[in-house]
Amino acid sequence: MLNLNELEKGLPAITPAFGKSLAEAGGVCLESQGHTQGQQIKIKGDFSNEYSLLWPAVTSQALRCWNDPEVATEHGAVAIAVLLAKKEIGFSVIERSRKGTGFDYWLGEESDFPFENKARLEISGIRKGNEHSIRARIQRKKRQTDQSDGVLRAFIIVVEFSRPVAELRKK
Repeated sequence: MLNLNELEKGLPAITPAFGKSLAEAGGVCLESQGHTQGQQIKIKGDFSNEYSLLWPAVTSQALRCWNDPEVATEHGAVAIAVLLAKKEIGFSVIERSRKGTGFDYWLGEESDFPFENKARLEISGIRKGNEHSIRARIQRKKRQTDQSDGVLRAFIIVVEFSRPVAELRKK
């Protein structure tokens, strides 16, 4: 199970307040595509799995807050991707990357202190797409991470909300 509500506890690179916001965006994206609590998400690419999804109740206020589909999709994809990184890769987001690096988060083990970066994570979301749009986005994100190659391995996660599906690729 991927319970977006767990993000309210926070992660090393995500405060509880931001985690709650991410979970809310994820719920808005899922419900905008007609999904209900318990919806299955298929994981494909270099990993293969399936999870039931749970998210916070979507209120009319949340819909007004997340009225920009692009922003909601971006944040909703982060909600799902950071939980998938923990479950599938075994790493947590430990620090947000800076703009211009070609990726979104540093991954590592939560038990490491001080934190040691183990991998890079690039995340993207598609509200409603097809196989071609997912593959094209994966390729674009792989190229985007080229600028930081040689540092550590990279993972790319593209979340598509209409089915829903998440493609997780190692680079």
